Amino acid sequence: MQLFLDTTDTAVLADLAKTGLVDGVTTNPTLIAKSGRPMLEVIKEIAGLVDGPVSAEAVATDAETMIKEGEKLAAIATNIVVKLPLTFEGLKAVQHFSANGIMTNVTLCFSANQALLAAKSGATFISPFVGRLDDHGAVGMDLIQEIRTVYDNYEFDTEILVASARTTDHVKTAALYGADCVTLPPQVFKDLVKHPLTDRGLEAFLADWAKTGQSIL
Repeated sequence: MQLFLDTTDTAVLADLAKTGLVDGVTTNPTLIAKSGRPMLEVIKEIAGLVDGPVSAEAVATDAETMIKEGEKLAAIATNIVVKLPLTFEGLKAVQHFSANGIMTNVTLCFSANQALLAAKSGATFISPFVGRLDDHGAVGMDLIQEIRTVYDNYEFDTEILVASARTTDHVKTAALYGADCVTLPPQVFKDLVKHPLTDRGLEAFLADWAKTGQSIL
């Protein structure tokens, strides 16, 4: 399963990319606004920090303008993915980009029906927002199971990109359910390596080694 970082903090991204475990990056208008930097500048920098997909979002609401915005974004780098909303206008734009070899990420997905339409439109990625569903009393990860079943039934190529992931359990369940990717905040990415028994075990090993008075180097 691919691990994407949901961030526009290029300093944090550059540091975590050194792990060799960051497969891509997702951004959105909210994250761009928080960065306080020009959007195109941020996207270009991010695209240079990772080899994998970098999602950059069109902000228009009509297909014609979305296409113009998306083409400008896609021209920044070859690994740019044009992010589009799950509306009929957005799906029209997806079809245009699909026909022209430009990757797309359909965002704000909250149902299997919506995911079906995105796949039929030729989306590269579908982004179900599991955390926001949890906020409204649903079990967000149930949607991932539903989409996986639908896509497998019809052999759709669209990749399931679990979005709005907020916990390491979201990541684990995404992997168990066969999601293709998950995008997560940097802190959740860092938490994936943590376990209290790992810390205790390492502490004990180091203490025992110190007692030997030896050095490997």
